[in-house]
Amino acid sequence: MIAIHLTREGAALAGIDVGDGPVLAFQHGLGGDEAQVAEVIPHGLCRRLTLECRAHGLSQAGDPSRFSLATFADDILAFLDRRGVQRFAVGGVSMGAALALRIAVQNPARATALILGRPAWLWDRAPANMQPFVEVAHCLARGGREAFEASPTARALSVAAPDNLASLLKFFDRPDSAIASQLLNAIAIDGPGISETDLRELRLPTLVIGNAIDWVHPLDHAIKLAAVIPNARFVEITPKAANKPRHTEEFRAAVANFLKQEKISP
Repeated sequence: MIAIHLTREGAALAGIDVGDGPVLAFQHGLGGDEAQVAEVIPHGLCRRLTLECRAHGLSQAGDPSRFSLATFADDILAFLDRRGVQRFAVGGVSMGAALALRIAVQNPARATALILGRPAWLWDRAPANMQPFVEVAHCLARGGREAFEASPTARALSVAAPDNLASLLKFFDRPDSAIASQLLNAIAIDGPGISETDLRELRLPTLVIGNAIDWVHPLDHAIKLAAVIPNARFVEITPKAANKPRHTEEFRAAVANFLKQEKISP
């Protein structure tokens, strides 16, 4: 494993380059980091590159006004360029899936395959399922954890999607609450900057992974993306809220099977 540091616009960013073989550039979700990716991508199947996005993991925030999916995608491409990678499969979880979509659409000569895990975006900006992040951002800036826990959104999530609620509450443990607030608000109201037509014109093997009991990552999003993107295959896995170990095992198996079938891995 090689730890890489890349400076972009004054922000020092942390990346990982691990393994051998065909490259898979795979990204974490909003609030996630390299460890989230390592949990779901089988070791030894490919050369996996992950850049921790600004204000995530060991990466600095830099200028908060630059927080956007477009900026994060540009950072990833700069990281791949720094590592001398021209052709790559690209994927991610949640926000990482949105970044992968943008990169695949805008770089058809470089992207060889696409993996979308628990997608939170289709193509529009500010999807309704990301609204809880906006509420958390507001509470980080003003009301605090107690205000969010008392909100109708938190109460609804405690019943309908407890895993989503647990992830949202972790943001209140961050020491950089002001930065976290700006990050969540900027990304939740953003979009991947692509269109449905762009996705219908994609011509690369695609895997879409979805699960139920998940407000932030609606199963319908995964199903719709798999229907819109040509050559896409859809795999439904056990919800994390129902059985996290099984969820992780099934996610890893779906990725491994896809990489082998598409000859991205031996």
